[in-house]
Amino acid sequence: MIAILSAAAAAMLFTVGVIPILIRWLKARNFGQLIREDGPSGHTTKAGTPTMGGIGIVAAIVIGYIVGHVAIGVPYWRTGIVIIVTICIAGLVGLIDDYLKIRHQRNLGLNKRAKFLGQLMAAAVFVVLSLEWSGVSTKLSFTRYNSTGIDLGNIGWAIFAIVVIIATANAVNLTDGLDGLASGSSVFNFSCLAIIAYWQYRHFAIYHIHPALDLALCSTALAGSCAGFLWWNAAPAKIFMGDTGSLAIGTGLATICLSMNLDLLLPILSGLFVIVTLSVIIQVISFRLFHRRVFKMAPLHHHFELIGWPETTVIVRFWIFAGICTALALGIFYADFVSLGLVS
Repeated sequence: MIAILSAAAAAMLFTVGVIPILIRWLKARNFGQLIREDGPSGHTTKAGTPTMGGIGIVAAIVIGYIVGHVAIGVPYWRTGIVIIVTICIAGLVGLIDDYLKIRHQRNLGLNKRAKFLGQLMAAAVFVVLSLEWSGVSTKLSFTRYNSTGIDLGNIGWAIFAIVVIIATANAVNLTDGLDGLASGSSVFNFSCLAIIAYWQYRHFAIYHIHPALDLALCSTALAGSCAGFLWWNAAPAKIFMGDTGSLAIGTGLATICLSMNLDLLLPILSGLFVIVTLSVIIQVISFRLFHRRVFKMAPLHHHFELIGWPETTVIVRFWIFAGICTALALGIFYADFVSLGLVS
């Protein structure tokens, strides 16, 4: 428990302390956010706000993870190392995208193919190392490795994992459109995963996850870094995470769930990210097939802005929804544990 709390505290304190330095550095180089011309009119005042704050998030994740091990000498596990490496690769893809946006002074960095290939590379690294080095379970799971009885096999699991990682990373990226929305929602998700991972560690005979404690450290490092970033990202934001942060966070969320055998629980846990992504898919399909828009604007949070909700109202209400999804996922996980008849 000391190691888990140490990872969270180190990541949070590092982010809170380093972000002001990063803000000054980014401002000195005019690395400011570009605003969509077709976006809500109230967002024009955000133009020029420093972006690429995800650099601080990724650095804090790594530091929190290391401190959690050093605190009481917790051994490193291959699974945790693979997750951290994958997060860093995803963050690098986002960093390149953010840099190109600023360099070309347009709200478009990497083209769709290049961005997809970068995300595919990150996902492929995770899949190959997980199968060949860290020994991940290839069974399709809900709350436990044996909860569905379906074994995807190496190839099936590899394809499934790549789709999950890329989809989750882009879902978080789409949600990162209002001050503190993605970072605040992510704190709920990773805090929940930390609790579940610790529970799996304490009940190894049921869950059979050897690196459960390491996964708890990954989760708390991510939770702490997101919470620390939220200190500066809360409305009105002093800095934006950019794709550097959103792709790293989404990749971390997916890879941790895949490693913890929570494959099918992930859509419930990250319900807010799923709903936001669905709003974009629905909008695109409706417009292309029927030339009509279902929402005033997608993603969903911009729709509520355009119907008159203040930005802070949208953020807080979406946080509430994210919290409910997190509580539901945790409740389902515990209910499954109770169903095993181990609780008197």
